[in-house]
Amino acid sequence: MPLPVINFFSEKITFTPKDKRKRKAWITEVAHREGYQIKEINYIFCSDNYLLEINRTFLNHDYFTDIITFNNSEKKKELEAELYISITRVKNNAQEEGISFEEELNRVMIHGVLHLIGYKDKTKQQKELMRKMENSSLKLFKQGVSRGTPK
Repeated sequence: MPLPVINFFSEKITFTPKDKRKRKAWITEVAHREGYQIKEINYIFCSDNYLLEINRTFLNHDYFTDIITFNNSEKKKELEAELYISITRVKNNAQEEGISFEEELNRVMIHGVLHLIGYKDKTKQQKELMRKMENSSLKLFKQGVSRGTPK
């Protein structure tokens, strides 16, 4: 299997995440632990209004959200996707939760990957499991990943 490709882009804002190599290795490890390989994941960081327009156009939802995930995978156990993240919403969420922007950004980034893997968050039980998986993934990020780091 070729090395995973994880890209970071910004649309209508200027934003570049810190620790890109560490984040790539972490995301790859979370997927691997769930039995998935990453083919290509593109994170697109954007404004609230940009993401609202995507929400309206593609999902017929008329509200702000922190992330929208488009699953482009063609093979089982292989992840290929575009994840749009509102940096404005992440900042607001972090303030409301009393946590750092970086921690909330990581939570939202891995939340999208967990959706791709199959975790849901519609019911109370699903939300609890999703939060447990997010927390375990965040702990892994803090500990650092010892495997090879993708470029």
